[in-house]
Amino acid sequence: MSDTRRLARAVNIADLRRLAHRRLPRVVFDYIDGGADGEVTLADSTRSWDQVLFRPRQAVRLGGVDTRTTVLGSDLEAPILLAPIGYTRLFHPDTEVGVARAARATGVGYVLTSFAGSRVEDVAAAAGPLWYQLYLAGGRAVVESTLARVWQSGCRVLAVTIDTNAPGMRERDVRNGSAALVGPGFLNKIPFLPQLLGHPRWLAGFLGDRPDVMLYPNIVVPGSGPARATDVRTMLADSVVDWSDLGWIRAAWPGAIVMKGVLSADDARRALDEGCAGVIVSNHGGRQLDTCLPTVRALPPIVRAVGHQMPVLVDGGIRRGADIAKALCMGAKAVLVGRAYAYAFAGAGQAGVARAVEILRTDLDRTLRLLGCPSVRELDGSYLEV
Repeated sequence: MSDTRRLARAVNIADLRRLAHRRLPRVVFDYIDGGADGEVTLADSTRSWDQVLFRPRQAVRLGGVDTRTTVLGSDLEAPILLAPIGYTRLFHPDTEVGVARAARATGVGYVLTSFAGSRVEDVAAAAGPLWYQLYLAGGRAVVESTLARVWQSGCRVLAVTIDTNAPGMRERDVRNGSAALVGPGFLNKIPFLPQLLGHPRWLAGFLGDRPDVMLYPNIVVPGSGPARATDVRTMLADSVVDWSDLGWIRAAWPGAIVMKGVLSADDARRALDEGCAGVIVSNHGGRQLDTCLPTVRALPPIVRAVGHQMPVLVDGGIRRGADIAKALCMGAKAVLVGRAYAYAFAGAGQAGVARAVEILRTDLDRTLRLLGCPSVRELDGSYLEV
């Protein structure tokens, strides 16, 4: 069966994961699929959504259901934003521009990472609602220059990531030696040859795109040019965000700022006090600190603390439309999905992303009907067993 037929026949995100597994060399698949340390949080992130139970309202006649919402000025056909993911040019040659086109076609938002392999101007030209995820890579002067470009491109929401005080220990990547795949030189890639040659379509795309795969054109260091992928760990170590940075970031950014990586009510209240427009409850997809809270458990106290004053979004482990509905019942305004579209993008590029969103939107529509709820805006805690 061709990958096109597998894509068309995919009925859930697990099917898209299997498609990515077929298409990618192990070293690349494990980068998408893996988490930090023992991957306890990675597993908990999905399992914890399954443990939240619905209380549907039966014998309800619905003429239709409405999944539309608006978050910080972004009009969405469903309460979904595609989460920021680095190294996507390593997955498929359609690049972040393809992700943006798929998001626009399906009516959802896209959050572009600082570590994108495509220029923000090119992504914005293809996108619908586009947010930008900020790391302080390159230092203040570089960040301020980048923010001017991002604003000029049309982005109006900035997601400042605060959970990367140090790079997470992603053991699969270390065992696979994945840094050598994106680093310079040919000899250190010889150990990868058997798995690369076993995936000729991926290899052709990688080799054709290789000069740009290794560069981050939105982080331009004066005198050095675009940052290189091999510099990421050092850049992350040198770009830790603290609350004092919000002052100069606000001065450089005219739009809304949300803090991404919040797991405590105290940090959410601090973000509100510092003038942020929202928070994203996130444990970085289980890729940073292992054995920390799954986001489904972190979400309720944060909603209680600030949800009446700012939108709260959540990511981590969301694989089904039912998970989206549960998040909204618990007070989230929208969700971010990462692996759910990363698998699809790796397996089938832009078409795969569109299929992933279609699956999630169809799931959400069906879940609303089975709950007896006419709109995502009417979901609340009464639909859950607590």
